Amino acid sequence: MDTAQDIAISIVQRTLRGELPRPDVHTFFDPDTFTASHIVRDPGGDACAIIDSVLDFDYASGRTAETSAMRMADHIKENGLHTQWVLETHAHADHLSAAPLLISQLGGRLAIGKHITTVQNVFGKIFNAGTEFARDGTQFDELFEDGDQFQIGSLQGIALHVPGHTPACMAYVIGDTVFTGDTLFMPDYGTARCDFPGGDAAALYRSIQRLLALPDATRVFVCHDYKAPGRDVYAWETTIADQRASNIHVHAGIDEQTFVAMREKRDATLSMPKLILPSIQVNMCAGQLPAPEDNGVRYLKLPLNVW
Repeated sequence: MDTAQDIAISIVQRTLRGELPRPDVHTFFDPDTFTASHIVRDPGGDACAIIDSVLDFDYASGRTAETSAMRMADHIKENGLHTQWVLETHAHADHLSAAPLLISQLGGRLAIGKHITTVQNVFGKIFNAGTEFARDGTQFDELFEDGDQFQIGSLQGIALHVPGHTPACMAYVIGDTVFTGDTLFMPDYGTARCDFPGGDAAALYRSIQRLLALPDATRVFVCHDYKAPGRDVYAWETTIADQRASNIHVHAGIDEQTFVAMREKRDATLSMPKLILPSIQVNMCAGQLPAPEDNGVRYLKLPLNVW
């Protein structure tokens, strides 16, 4: 029995019936990293949460910028909102998190899935992070387990563990919405890759089935969009009904064996994300940049010949 899934379904159904408030969602899209970051607001109050924020980073110059994050911060301040949560769906491999910056500006508790410790252990070794790097997730305020419930004002939320893309991936069901991180993309683009350390295509298939069991009218907000062939605009909102009917990788009728074969064949053709090394290095530390060295400069490592 999947108790967490049952609770998630109940939250969505009660919201659709009008028994629970329906969240307002405002999305900011960063075309440099193709990332959709979301502000989720309690419509009956001033409470909000931020999901999957972006710290701008230019790889060639090694410079960070706060433009994307401050757009979100300005929106929250201008609307008089109170930030309760800064949520990460996983340790992203394609952009740096702006969580520390936003929390310094707005407050809020930083949360991620408890299996971030697995990611920290794997990548702590790859980056030779040393004993000073804690691998127990203590850099975050909250480590969600599957089925943990939380609130954003009067909004009801639940965290669902959806491994496959990474071991630590979480989806957040809030009211009648689900924020899937990289687990699902828009139906015409498909699903997340599974070839990073700890990735597992079979696990991803099973995780997606948990999400596809949500009610048809559940709103789905994805974390990335790359404009599938034939589509000229970026998009980040769909529904469970649309995913089940037309996701090109995992629509109804696709079995696990077929999905795994497709996913593994496709992943073998993909290059590494251009920001994977700086992103993971920073995001496994809850978005904290490395401490300055004795010359006052911060440095990121570039491990050679790892992949």
